[in-house]
Amino acid sequence: MTARELLHTLKKFCEDSVKGMVLPTAVQRGDTEEHKRVPTMYEMRLPDSGNAEKLAPYEIIQVVHTKHIQNPGDKPRYFVDVRLVFCVYCEDEQDGAIMLLNFMERVQMRLLKEVDIGSLCLLDVNEPLEMLIYPEDTAPYYAGEMSGTFVLPGTEREVDLNGLKSQIGKRI
Repeated sequence: MTARELLHTLKKFCEDSVKGMVLPTAVQRGDTEEHKRVPTMYEMRLPDSGNAEKLAPYEIIQVVHTKHIQNPGDKPRYFVDVRLVFCVYCEDEQDGAIMLLNFMERVQMRLLKEVDIGSLCLLDVNEPLEMLIYPEDTAPYYAGEMSGTFVLPGTEREVDLNGLKSQIGKRI
């Protein structure tokens, strides 16, 4: 499994986690009333960050760091650090902050309960699953993020490093 496949799997997992959660959207030009909808999930970036306000409610799932480890004699390990960015809209500041918290906790609680988010993706329970609600006053928009590490199957090396090191030593 690759980091790209992890993104896709996490997107489906998060969509399933919030299905049925209907949140308000900002009133757009020409609208006569407030609309509500399920949050939209995006991979890596918004399609148009200039219109971020129009897209709320949403969640962005980003790969921020990957690490492959294979010590001699050990199986390879592949760790992927992911950041989830959440945004909601609400005219009432208290309700908006609570909506954001509920949105984030639905995803967080499901990750912590299930850990296994796909056939080959596991939340690394040895690392923290952190959540931060941005303290800035951005009303009527409210945002926060969650970050965690996922473990994926490692890529097996096709080269015997011990043999390769001895070959390099002979050439020097």
